[in-house]
Amino acid sequence: MGSGYGAQSMVGKLRRVVVRRPDEAMAGADPATWHYTGPVDIDKARSAHDGLLQALTDWGAEVIVHDAPLPDRSDSVFVFDPVLVTDRGSLVLRMGKSLRRGEEDPLARCLEEHGVPVLARLQGEATAEGGDTMWVDHDTLAVGRGFRTNDEAVRQMRAALEPTGVTVLDYDLPYFTGPEACLHLLSLISPVTDDLAVAYPPLMPTAFWRELTERGMRLLEVPYDEFLTTQATNVLAVEPGRVIMLDGNPVTQRLLLDAGCEVRTFPGADLSFKTEGGPTCLTRPVLRD
Repeated sequence: MGSGYGAQSMVGKLRRVVVRRPDEAMAGADPATWHYTGPVDIDKARSAHDGLLQALTDWGAEVIVHDAPLPDRSDSVFVFDPVLVTDRGSLVLRMGKSLRRGEEDPLARCLEEHGVPVLARLQGEATAEGGDTMWVDHDTLAVGRGFRTNDEAVRQMRAALEPTGVTVLDYDLPYFTGPEACLHLLSLISPVTDDLAVAYPPLMPTAFWRELTERGMRLLEVPYDEFLTTQATNVLAVEPGRVIMLDGNPVTQRLLLDAGCEVRTFPGADLSFKTEGGPTCLTRPVLRD
């Protein structure tokens, strides 16, 4: 593994992470075009982002800012999606949301500038977004197939990763509210330790639920209203049991506290609730223990 990269975990201590500041593209985004629930107040979004960065740095993560110009890419603040960082380098994805195409290579170049080589790139008709990927353990990657990630992407990801010792498990995601909405695999679950996660099981693929429970993972079930409106399942583990989540989720926050987790929150209204992306989406882990 390169000394400065490798993040084949959802919960290992976060050492290095990429973020992108909310920018003018987000400020000027047409809600109808971008499937936002309303216009983004950019000052509130930036203030919320400051809160996220403060929590990351307070807990010891080195923060890399991806600031390459990306005009007309209102979702580019969600750096989790365009690439996956493995022990062998970055797997550059190809966004399923067509408005987000073009985010991939600039983020890959940012990573290269910080010592992360490119392992492989998705090609042709393959589409996949990072939000549809979850490290079950260091050598197992779960991938959700839905409106953003297709069969060809799963095939290419398997071809790129299996030679490195990674097994790719794939699962069909539900239709739920349709093709315009953002329902990723990670919309349904966030691991917070090796054997604990917050989740919304009613929408989880049955085979995925069975895989996790057979491995001994305990799922803290979030209430439907917090899942639907305030992204309660979008929780970022900075290390096992130490997490960052969006405020406005008192039930889920209490479940985490009762399970022994330490919790930091930041405001979700403009940065996340309007735009369908929380703390996991806003960060691309580069190095985890």
